[in-house]
Amino acid sequence: MANLLDIRRRIRSVSNTRQITRAMKLVAAARLRRAQDRALSARPYEQMLASVLKSLVSRAEIYDPKSGEARHPLLAHREEKNILLILVTGDRGLAGAFNSNIVRAAIRFVNEKAGLDLRFSESLQQDGGAARMHGPLQRIEVHSIGRKGRDFFRRRFPVAEPNSRGRGIYLVADRLTPMSKVDLSQATELAARIIDRYTRGEVDSVYLAFNEFKSVIAQRVVVDKLLPVREIGRANVQQAEGLTEDQQRRALKAAQGTGTRLRAADTLAIDEHSARFAAAKVDYIYEQSPDEIFNSLLPNYVGVQMFRALLESVAAEHSARMTAMDSATNNANEMNDSLTLAMDRARQAKITKEIIEIVSGAAGQ
Repeated sequence: MANLLDIRRRIRSVSNTRQITRAMKLVAAARLRRAQDRALSARPYEQMLASVLKSLVSRAEIYDPKSGEARHPLLAHREEKNILLILVTGDRGLAGAFNSNIVRAAIRFVNEKAGLDLRFSESLQQDGGAARMHGPLQRIEVHSIGRKGRDFFRRRFPVAEPNSRGRGIYLVADRLTPMSKVDLSQATELAARIIDRYTRGEVDSVYLAFNEFKSVIAQRVVVDKLLPVREIGRANVQQAEGLTEDQQRRALKAAQGTGTRLRAADTLAIDEHSARFAAAKVDYIYEQSPDEIFNSLLPNYVGVQMFRALLESVAAEHSARMTAMDSATNNANEMNDSLTLAMDRARQAKITKEIIEIVSGAAGQ
């Protein structure tokens, strides 16, 4: 059994750790409240933009009446030979399984598209899985937003430039987009580069893997098809994995008393207002033709979708960190109780030994 000095030292160390984890939980809760407000405040603009585009679809000729092909390049469907996967993770750890869940979803997506059986810990630095890929798919590029996702794929897959050639799975060599300072200009700039690559035919489809956040207990890891645009105002989800009941219970317990929103925000009034605009039978007078307005607004719609994913990912990361720090604090409390009990037993054993020694010495005299 450890002596009293060692046990007291461990109790002091665990207590200091508990103070740190409790402070980190409160900081994550405060940042989560701000992130929730940002995501909620951006939703009316997204809803109204989608409604305007839906209204223009009924008035603009977005498809050629003879060939049936889409006139806008972002609506054109092509055979998937080159795929771009945008992976949205965090920049820091101490957030439980937040980053690993998104990375695992990306690995499952790659396996499904390429017909592979890649493992979470497998490294393909040599050929990027090119020797195992089959079918029409030639190349999968992973563009990571966030340091954790970039570091994971950089250790396992070769790095290549966006305009390079080669068969296999590659991490696109692009500048790291920090998740700590997410704004609309950053999202639109990234969307503009992606749209330019898709328009030039460098990639045939664009997918977005991120953590979709509605509230502390209503979130899921999704892989959404961003390009080509299939239906305006509705996400084209390819994969989705929500929280388990145990994860929801722990998140709910961690959020209690922090002032964070436990349920998804009620946006029924906003949705109904936007839907009325899209379904209105009024014939508007446009300064430009409906075709020109639709063509100029559709790239903005893609940028807003990217911005929404970034905002929800930031909120989900703070929620995961709050839950992880709450669990760490509870574990520290349990460890402190166990160490205190061990210290009491050790102290009792020491006192008992001293009493026996005194009694034995008195009896010997």
